[in-house]
Amino acid sequence: MKLRLALPLTLALAGPAAALDLDAMTPAERTAFRAEVRAYLLENPEVLQEAIGVLQERQQQAQVGNDAALVSANSDAIFNDGHSFVGGNPDGDITVVEFMDYRCGYCKRAFPEVEALVAGDGNIRYIIKEFPILGEQSVLASRFAIATQIVAGDAAYKDVHNTLMEFTGDVTGQALVRVADALGLDMAAITAEMDSDAVTAIIAENRALADAMQITGTPTFVFEDQLVRGYVQGAQMEQLVAALRAE
Repeated sequence: MKLRLALPLTLALAGPAAALDLDAMTPAERTAFRAEVRAYLLENPEVLQEAIGVLQERQQQAQVGNDAALVSANSDAIFNDGHSFVGGNPDGDITVVEFMDYRCGYCKRAFPEVEALVAGDGNIRYIIKEFPILGEQSVLASRFAIATQIVAGDAAYKDVHNTLMEFTGDVTGQALVRVADALGLDMAAITAEMDSDAVTAIIAENRALADAMQITGTPTFVFEDQLVRGYVQGAQMEQLVAALRAE
């Protein structure tokens, strides 16, 4: 069935796709059809905006579904790897996981908001994933933090984590010595551990997990079964937590 060009374009577009037999058109009919479509879109550009909005919404929904599947497939490594720092309320009803890098500006921006969320809520289990991706200084900082956890425990690790998140200079060996001295840590023991197989394995495991979850940037958060990529304001975090509890 050939398209009747005398019909209004809106009516033609409203019919089933099969009614528009483009292959059956003559070259002249096809040229006229394209010209009418172009004219209609130029006269009604809001149609394009509406179509783009629908496409973006569908893509977002597809991404959410894909991310939820990634969280489910990797849940043990995300929530119970046996080496990542667990803070907040270990028995909390909501678990928040953060993949972070000490050289990441957005991680530093999110840091006080994450701290406020965990402290203010009181019922959040908070897990930190060391994910150094921004160069050698990032790797050095993560090795120092992980080695501190192995040598001195979780409390010392969190002190180091907090200090490095607020640190603004270059991460060097001398800078880390000053951090250790300020926190009363045994720098010799930490230094001996920094290049150990255990520290290397933890970083490698976190990178493999991030790769499996298609995480390429920091910060990236997991709120229960929801993967949230990029910086999130504190108010948005609170809304996410409230929505999860309401489910």
